[in-house]
Amino acid sequence: MFAFKKIDSLNKKKVKFSEIRYFSSKKKVRKAHPFHILPTSPLPFITAWGVFSMALGGVSTFHNWGFNWLFKLGLFIVVASLLKWAFNIFNEADSGYHTLAVQRGLKFGFILFIASEVMFFVSFFWAFFHSSLAPSPFIGGVWPPVGIKCFSPLGIPLLNTLILLTSGVTITRCHILIMTGNWRLSNCLMDTTIILGFLFLLLQYSEYVVAPFSISDGIYGSVFFMLTGFHGFHVFVGTLFLILAKLRLYFKKIFIDDHTSFEVSSWYWHFVDVVWIFVYFFVYIWAGRYV
Repeated sequence: MFAFKKIDSLNKKKVKFSEIRYFSSKKKVRKAHPFHILPTSPLPFITAWGVFSMALGGVSTFHNWGFNWLFKLGLFIVVASLLKWAFNIFNEADSGYHTLAVQRGLKFGFILFIASEVMFFVSFFWAFFHSSLAPSPFIGGVWPPVGIKCFSPLGIPLLNTLILLTSGVTITRCHILIMTGNWRLSNCLMDTTIILGFLFLLLQYSEYVVAPFSISDGIYGSVFFMLTGFHGFHVFVGTLFLILAKLRLYFKKIFIDDHTSFEVSSWYWHFVDVVWIFVYFFVYIWAGRYV
């Protein structure tokens, strides 16, 4: 009650631009700041339990403890909670809560998220270079280790590289068309990018099926499947981001001057593109140079 009286008293005075009142389109509540105060939500707790279940189920799968179903349950919980989280954010945007200050905060937060993902992949590349630049005598003193038959970089890996580079071009062109208001062609390019993402995952799976080594075949198998596997998982997550952005584009919830959901999705997609270039060059070309 006191806050409303304070706002009313401010309205009687000549206020500066920074003191302009902000309104929500659904809830007719006046605010003296441009930020959106979130209500309490169980989604972070549920997501954390989903991630824990995935980790426990993964360890159970590796050691044959009989709790393999935990990984699938955890994956379902994580995907479902993240989708619910995304739709909550979209509802906030459609309700008028996403002011320019909120949009800047969302973009900055997503940049920090991508930075943390960069450090995640740096750890795996660190393990790769630690083992490959000074090979241990226990693996024959050479890299790739003795007995490991590497993939040829001119087969599926090269095709996947071309697919991701093409998808980077299509998503960038889609962004340009959105900013010019060409909705029909931008929808087509978004569909093309999503199809290319699923095609990459399909080819990656087919490569795993015919792999001449497994994740348990020493340091090379461990690093190879951790790097390519986690990158494939990030491609899957990026494809989900693009699908959500596509739905908003299809239902005309994306505008020329307000397309934050699409913008952060395209950033993430460019991130997985760049990571794959490093994976392809070092893991497939450099490590497989004797193929």
